[in-house]
Amino acid sequence: METNKKIQWKVEGMDCATCALTINKYLNKEGANDVKVNFATGDVSFENNSGLSVDKITKGLADLGYTVAGDASHHDHAHGHSHENRKTGFLKNNAQRFWFCLPFTLILMLHMIPALHHSWIMQPYVQLVLSLPVYIVGMSFFGVSAWKSIRNGMPNMNVLIAIGATAAFVYSLYGTLTGQDAYIFYETAATVITLVFLGNFIEEKAVDSTQAQLKELSESQVVMANMIAYDNEHNENVFPVETSSLRTGDLILIKSGEQVPTDCKILWGDVNVNEAIVTGESTPVQKGYKQELIGGSLVTDGTVKAQVTAVGKDTVLAGIINMVQEAQGEKPPVQQMADKISAIFIPVVLGISAITLAVNWIVLQEFTPALMRAIAVLVIACPCAMGLATPAAIAVGLGRGARNGILFRNATSLENFKNIKQVVFDKTGTLTTGQFAITDYKILDNRIDEPAFQLLVYSMEKYSNHPIAKALVKEWKTRGEIRWQKIEEIKGEGMRALDKAGNEYRAGSYKIAAHLTDDDSYNIYVLENNTLIGYINVADELRPEAKQVVSYFHRKGIKTVLLSGDKQSKAQHIAATLGIDEVIAEKTPEQKLQIIAQKNAETPTAMVGDGINDAPALAKATIGISMSDASQIAMQTAQVVLMNHGLKNLPMALGLGRHTYKTIKENLFWAFSYNIIAIPIAALGFLTPSFGALIMAFSDVVLAANSSRLLVKKVD
Repeated sequence: METNKKIQWKVEGMDCATCALTINKYLNKEGANDVKVNFATGDVSFENNSGLSVDKITKGLADLGYTVAGDASHHDHAHGHSHENRKTGFLKNNAQRFWFCLPFTLILMLHMIPALHHSWIMQPYVQLVLSLPVYIVGMSFFGVSAWKSIRNGMPNMNVLIAIGATAAFVYSLYGTLTGQDAYIFYETAATVITLVFLGNFIEEKAVDSTQAQLKELSESQVVMANMIAYDNEHNENVFPVETSSLRTGDLILIKSGEQVPTDCKILWGDVNVNEAIVTGESTPVQKGYKQELIGGSLVTDGTVKAQVTAVGKDTVLAGIINMVQEAQGEKPPVQQMADKISAIFIPVVLGISAITLAVNWIVLQEFTPALMRAIAVLVIACPCAMGLATPAAIAVGLGRGARNGILFRNATSLENFKNIKQVVFDKTGTLTTGQFAITDYKILDNRIDEPAFQLLVYSMEKYSNHPIAKALVKEWKTRGEIRWQKIEEIKGEGMRALDKAGNEYRAGSYKIAAHLTDDDSYNIYVLENNTLIGYINVADELRPEAKQVVSYFHRKGIKTVLLSGDKQSKAQHIAATLGIDEVIAEKTPEQKLQIIAQKNAETPTAMVGDGINDAPALAKATIGISMSDASQIAMQTAQVVLMNHGLKNLPMALGLGRHTYKTIKENLFWAFSYNIIAIPIAALGFLTPSFGALIMAFSDVVLAANSSRLLVKKVD
């Protein structure tokens, strides 16, 4: 028994999107929670919170025709994409089955040449012998899958193929045994099976194309690394090793032109690094001592010695890939309708096929054409198209986002972008760079000189993560520091410390000094025992792209709001500079949360913040968008993460969300229209079963091709 554990598996044998629906239904029926099934990659994950037997679930999936390759939690999440994990060997994949069946089918199709009508090839028993290998291979796949799905009360699309091909084969066999040549349609059975194998193969390739961006991320992981080791005489030796053999703490050498093999920290040297693989920004970034390098990024200039900080599934790149894969397994609300229809689709098509057979037999007074029309209905129906409509578009949208430094935690956030009517911006680190510098300061107490004042402020602010505090610490860093008896950070106010003599010191916003002075023009106020002893002013630059981003929202008719804990005057100045519609300033994190809840109740709202200080407010918004350092993605609670503070990518995030939803709607329209039009046409006898199978084979390709347009489409 495994309880309270997230199970992650690779499941083989998923040949269409309805397979994913079948597995999803089975796991939900067994009591699994938070089930995510990704047909395109074979990934299946669920929460085992109710003491489910993993062995029983594995056996249940096997009974449905699917094989659990192993517990994916023991594997690197960065590997095993699309259909690479399918079984290998003779007739173990759709391409091999198609090429095996094709020669037999082509010979059977020779009856279409008038000159060969009376050839020995057209003899019933010769046709039986030619079609038998195709039928056996077809039934070993479609038939077995169909039987297992029916036995478990979850019929899949292979039921339609198996019944259609079997009807044609058995009818032809009856004609052969009774000597009635008019009943012989062996080529129909063979063609249906062969073309569906071709369709499945083409669908695999088409779905793989929608995974192109994620594959590129995955394949960027380096295979070899230069490891540094020391001999007994402390001489340095460098030798190549596989990246998979590296461990945290190992020393590696990275030279100009090489990829960074895994996440590491620079111990010696300086380099310029292209981090486009994870941030979408190709301009090289300079990195030096103690700075982090992200695995998969490219060193364009310089050489460094570095210490490995993370390997395998713990790296930033693996985290990104895993996040995108999990998001692909999510189902946005728009898919729920398609799932409900797909769930009853097979029984409905079987019913329509039976009615087609009965009505045509009565009207035409002939069984043979009635049967062909019924078979055509079975093989042209395409539940796959309905199941593939959403995953195909989402795979492309999420993949393109990841390649451009935009991470969506779930598919729902992609869809929700279509409703956004206002965007709320935090100020510090979002619209501004967050890189503060001290512009001036003033000491009011004559007893305190400059070094003592700086030491006091440094000793308090070093315990804070606020961007202003970090700037003060960086500029006034000193060897010594005051040892406090107690120190704490009060959100929205600042730092409060007690020294060993019992004196109280405070450093924070105007709020802590409002009762002592009317001058609210400074950033930091320093108090000793409730007496004001100094001021500090810092400056924060606006991001160069901020005005352009705000203008973009105005063009789209989306209201912009600045929500800040800073003073009203400073917030007003920034809003006026950027053209922001509304300003709400001097708010604590708790008040920000209330304001976002209120805004969200009025109209769908996106909030953009730094992801850590604003976590509660980001979680409360319709869509929370975090501006994050790439190495911090795992810490974020936001639904969307803009890596490396990529505010300029915000328009693309919004555009990707809207265009992905538009593509899903187009795909669903095509899938439903296809089935609504194609099934009646087949029932009325305007399509042969063979031609129906061919058209069905290419229906999924249309969806994949339409989804793939998102790779190059202008979305912002």
